[in-house]
Amino acid sequence: MTLESSDTWAGWFRDRDGTVPITFLVGGGRVRTEVRGTVYEGDDFAVLEAADGGAPLASCVMEWDMPVSLTAEGASQQATLSCLLTLSDKGPELSLTLHWAGAAYASGIAGGGFEEALGRIRRQLPDDTELATRPLVGA
Repeated sequence: MTLESSDTWAGWFRDRDGTVPITFLVGGGRVRTEVRGTVYEGDDFAVLEAADGGAPLASCVMEWDMPVSLTAEGASQQATLSCLLTLSDKGPELSLTLHWAGAAYASGIAGGGFEEALGRIRRQLPDDTELATRPLVGA
C-alpha cells in the first residue's frame, strides 16, 4: 500500500452514544478525521488527538476498509485491508486483516501502531508477494 499525498477512506465510529460515519484523510504524514463536530489528527490512527485541545477519543471503536495493491508473481493485484481500532483504558488496540485472493491475513491485536500491524501481515504473505508501504510519519 502506498499512501498518496492525500488518501481518504470512509469508515464508522462507535461509542456508547451510537454509531456515526467518519472519513479519514491521510496526507503529509498525518491522519485526520472528524467525529461529531470535533476534528482529530495525529501521526498514526492510534494517536489521534483533538485539534482544538478538546476531549480525547476514548471507549470507542473505529473501523474502515482501505483498497491496497500487491505485487504477486510480478503482477499487480488489488486487495482490501480491513482495519479495526479500539480505544479503551487499556490503550489502543489495532487489528488489520488483508483480504486477497480468497484468503485473509490477520495482524492479531497490535498495540495500535499501524506499521507494526502491517508488518505482521507482510510476514505472512507468500515469498513472491510484496505489499509496498511507506510509513504515515513523514509520508
